[in-house]
Amino acid sequence: MARYVVRLARNAGIVILFLIAATLGTVTGVVFAFAGDLPRISALDDYSPSTITRVYGARGDVVGEFAIQRRVIIKYEDIAPNLRNAILAAEDDSFFRHFGLSIPHIVVAAIKDLVEFRKAAGASTLTQQLTRKLFLKDDKAWSRKVKEAILTIQIEKRYTKEEIFTLYCNQMYFGHGAYGVEAASRLYFAKSAKDLSLEEAALIAGILQGNVRQSPYVNMDAALRRRNYTLDRMAEVGFITAQQAADAKKKPIVTRGDPSMQSATAAPYFLEEVRKELEGRYGAKQLYENGLTIQTALDLRLQEVANRALDRGLRRIDHMHGFRKPRRNVLDEAHSIEGFKQARWDRPFSVDDVVPAVVTEAGPAGITLRAGEYRVTIDKKGFAWTRKTPPQLVRRGDLVEARLLTIDAAAHTATASLDQPPAVEGAVLALDNRTGQVTVMTGGFSFDRSKFNRATQAFRQVGSAFKPFVYTTAIDRGYTPATILQDVPVSFPGGAGQPVYSPQNYDHKFEGPITLRRALEDSRNVPAVRVMDQLGPKQVIAYTRRFGLTSPLPPYLAVALGAAEATLLEMTSAYSVFPNQGVRMMPYSVLKVTDREGNVLEENRPEPKDAIRADTAFVMTNLLRGVVLRGTAAKAAALNWPIGGKTGTTDDFSDAWFIGFDPDVTLGVWVGYDQRKPLGPGMSGAEAALPIWIEIMKAWIGDRKEAPSFQAPGNIVFVSVDKGTGTATEAATPGSINEAFIAGTQPGSIRQ
Repeated sequence: MARYVVRLARNAGIVILFLIAATLGTVTGVVFAFAGDLPRISALDDYSPSTITRVYGARGDVVGEFAIQRRVIIKYEDIAPNLRNAILAAEDDSFFRHFGLSIPHIVVAAIKDLVEFRKAAGASTLTQQLTRKLFLKDDKAWSRKVKEAILTIQIEKRYTKEEIFTLYCNQMYFGHGAYGVEAASRLYFAKSAKDLSLEEAALIAGILQGNVRQSPYVNMDAALRRRNYTLDRMAEVGFITAQQAADAKKKPIVTRGDPSMQSATAAPYFLEEVRKELEGRYGAKQLYENGLTIQTALDLRLQEVANRALDRGLRRIDHMHGFRKPRRNVLDEAHSIEGFKQARWDRPFSVDDVVPAVVTEAGPAGITLRAGEYRVTIDKKGFAWTRKTPPQLVRRGDLVEARLLTIDAAAHTATASLDQPPAVEGAVLALDNRTGQVTVMTGGFSFDRSKFNRATQAFRQVGSAFKPFVYTTAIDRGYTPATILQDVPVSFPGGAGQPVYSPQNYDHKFEGPITLRRALEDSRNVPAVRVMDQLGPKQVIAYTRRFGLTSPLPPYLAVALGAAEATLLEMTSAYSVFPNQGVRMMPYSVLKVTDREGNVLEENRPEPKDAIRADTAFVMTNLLRGVVLRGTAAKAAALNWPIGGKTGTTDDFSDAWFIGFDPDVTLGVWVGYDQRKPLGPGMSGAEAALPIWIEIMKAWIGDRKEAPSFQAPGNIVFVSVDKGTGTATEAATPGSINEAFIAGTQPGSIRQ
């Protein structure tokens, strides 16, 4: 019997050894079979996933971002301990104890495979999940699982547990375009991953597997269940106490981010200019994936003011043309009024917001609307500008715009005025006088409606805004602000086969002899054409090239009145020459670009171009100040600030301009239709563009008490002259002004 047992034991041992050898052989064979087909994990030594390129403004605020995957790389130390524990509890609590594979989990999964005749899931460790995301696909084929196991072991051999965990936290997807725990923390709670509370960390860890499906922005109940599951798991494995878990579970989920606003920016036109410029230099891959840092001089606060001012200004002009029938009716589109949804309704409402709303009732006395959870009412004052009754304006189901006047958040009610997207367009641009840096850029009413940038791409007739170039040429050729010009009827030969050219003034009147100052301040057309005739059109056009105007300018007298075209960028840059002592700074948007390691890829400096003499520039600045104090831009005098500028209006009121400056910035505004047509009777630069400019400039001035000043060159002399005749007078004489002259040209001088 004993001999039989020994023989049986010997045979069993041989079988076991054979099975072990066979298993090892099989494993070795499998490893060799897949080894040549596996990616090299050494690539993780230079781990550089797609990260966010950020564009920063002058005050360090984020203007916008470029990204394929919204990711911010952080270190292990930057991950809050609560978040580390929450991820481990929810995904792999034995992470720091196993070698990359969890044998108990694998055995359980294998038994399920055999019993249920399918490939089960749920046995993956953190390292396996990382391996799959980095190197493999998410299928359940046996070949993938074998490759995953081999790569997982290799990763565990090469890297520390802390390094693997950090890679995992930076790589994984958390929904709504956010990759990695830092981007997720900012998305859901508007804070860094190192600052998360216990319940916030549990939420982020809990939604890892389901991401978007379990996002609190999509399904709050699912997000709450996953958060509480994670808290329970943290208590089970000893990371927190049961009491801590219970206390955290009682707290509501309070998100502070906004996934719909992740790509929103107050400066979309500016951001697009930056994108085109840098993509042309570095390529799309580096711009969108390599986490560049782009520094600009954009003033984000002033940009937001400019957006609001342009919006209000364009709507004001649009209202003059009456109300247009709504383009959409939700009932016609087979929606119900109560069931209809708008993305804007998911964001908070504020007074003065213009929001989409659905008409629920249109009676003789008013209009009732639904805007998300709010019941909005519009009384007679709110639609008086249309000069129609509600039944003539809208019908039930129409989708309209409403400007909110009052809001009762508790009662979910609001009052509003009726509005509509304006058909008219406009643009705003601001430059730093001393550097040429772009500080504000708005290229149209809505970037979503039209990507065409009217600040940089639209060549429009400049109207009377061209006159300063005529008078600059004249000042440089010996004219003075006191020079007498003739505002009387005149005709010029039109050339072979052309009618005579007889310029007219805006008011179709003539004032006779007037000073050059008066001619510019009141924007008289006839004197400007006469001066251009005396100087010669070619000489004036040559001067405009010094100011940076590039469009074709035919040598015709009508050019003096702005028949030529230019962009708002060109005109704003040209006007910045006057307050900057005759020097034009080349406009630019990008100050500095660095890569994710902090290496400087480019750094741009101001590029000066001498345009005109400093004394001529100061005389012109002083003349343009008179336009604001006494002339066509007198509305801006209420700002009580050192300002110069010029209105511009085309003959048919199709283009309206105002370009003005103080010693530090030059700000330009243009208003008009994309397809040229009149803005309306009387819609001059002073009526259409100047109010927008004033609102922006008021924000630029703010509450400053100390005003900057325009510095006069040493050869500028001031003489008291009669503002009507230009003759020298005693100081403080009624009707006199203190006029600036280049030394030797003042009244009574030998040169004069």
